[in-house]
Amino acid sequence: MKRFLKEYKAQIILGILILFLMFIAYEYYYKYSEIFKNPHRIKKFIMSYGNYSILAFIILQILQVIAFFIPGELVQIAGGYIYGTLWGTIISLLGITLGSAMAYSISNRFGKPFVKKLISQKDTWLLHKLEELNSKGSEGNKLNKVILVLYLIPGIPKDILAYICGILEITFKDFILYSTLGRIPGIFISAYFGAKFSKDNMIMLIIIAVVMTALFLVGVLKGKSIISKITHK
Repeated sequence: MKRFLKEYKAQIILGILILFLMFIAYEYYYKYSEIFKNPHRIKKFIMSYGNYSILAFIILQILQVIAFFIPGELVQIAGGYIYGTLWGTIISLLGITLGSAMAYSISNRFGKPFVKKLISQKDTWLLHKLEELNSKGSEGNKLNKVILVLYLIPGIPKDILAYICGILEITFKDFILYSTLGRIPGIFISAYFGAKFSKDNMIMLIIIAVVMTALFLVGVLKGKSIISKITHK
């Protein structure tokens, strides 16, 4: 048994991880999907943990990165709604950074075959573009800058990007630094929106919502074009 466990250690861990993701998917889609569609419900869910609510929220942020099908933007908005702009930003950033570190480490350990199984067909273009850039032997500093820009662009699938970065020639330290810096503006705006969500400031909320939606659509519709230009340069 010891010999078997030693020989197939990687496969066993990979199987456990896949089962974990399947379990999270089941819990999300069949039990908690309605919660993640409304900041009020997320707040009620988080505050039900009492003194451990902050820890519960951090774990939720970690899970929404690792199990990337959970809508991260709504969780970030809920962070501002629950804890205010400043602390909502800080707590969300902490959880997301920890989740990103785990996603990077997982893909770095299991490699490209694992990442290809995770990402959907519509996101394979991102993997191919970054692999193309990586294969050109670009200096690490250039790759770091590209990763920073990608995390700044709204609409880019940032959580799956963490898994892709794990198989690129970017160090763990640089990945954490540049991905975190790139996430700060988006998390702050989401937290600010959430903090104003329950207040009588509808004009400001509408302006923020319109701007966020417009930027998101630019990322979704023009993301491939932008990334192609960035990687080409």
